[in-house]
Amino acid sequence: MGGLLREFRARRCPWNAAALRLLDDTYTFVATGPRRHADWAHDVRAVMHRAVDDPRGWVRLDGDRVNDARDTWPAYPFDPPPASGFPARLHPLGVDAAVGALAVMAEEWQAEPAPVRTRPDLDRILADARTLLDRYGPDARYWTNATAAGAVGAASPDFVGAGLAGTRSHGFVTGEYVNGLDLLEDLGVIAVGADEVGVFWSFGAY
Repeated sequence: MGGLLREFRARRCPWNAAALRLLDDTYTFVATGPRRHADWAHDVRAVMHRAVDDPRGWVRLDGDRVNDARDTWPAYPFDPPPASGFPARLHPLGVDAAVGALAVMAEEWQAEPAPVRTRPDLDRILADARTLLDRYGPDARYWTNATAAGAVGAASPDFVGAGLAGTRSHGFVTGEYVNGLDLLEDLGVIAVGADEVGVFWSFGAY
């Protein structure tokens, strides 16, 4: 994203600014769509397929939106299961754990020189992650594909302590080799509010 465009979009609202500061420098997908179904997995799939726009017109981070790989895999880099398959790959998260999961998406998967837990601006990173989740309202629920959440139920896995590379997950990405990339790792957080669903995803590419 060009510097002037980035500054313009950041100035439009605090949410845009937080998204750009936190996640614009890593391989991530950040998008929000409307919630139209009681089974919100249908709405999340629509976001992953780029079938809906942000209801508020806020920033979307999606470097693969115009990737020609989408001619073959429309949801690339995702290969999401049908809505009925979401429960087998997702675990509930408390809001504090969801904030931590978003925070570590600021890291790189391989050879990260400065894990989030060591950074002097950790408080600002966590504040930006909380700003992103606050959008979905005080009654929002959060889900992740991280296996650590499944091991401890809806408690609070320490994502910041583990770091991105120390977090294992159920895959939502394609296993196909496309445009010189293998996507072998991913970490996602899904926010489900009354009117919107948010999809935050980090990818490890080789």
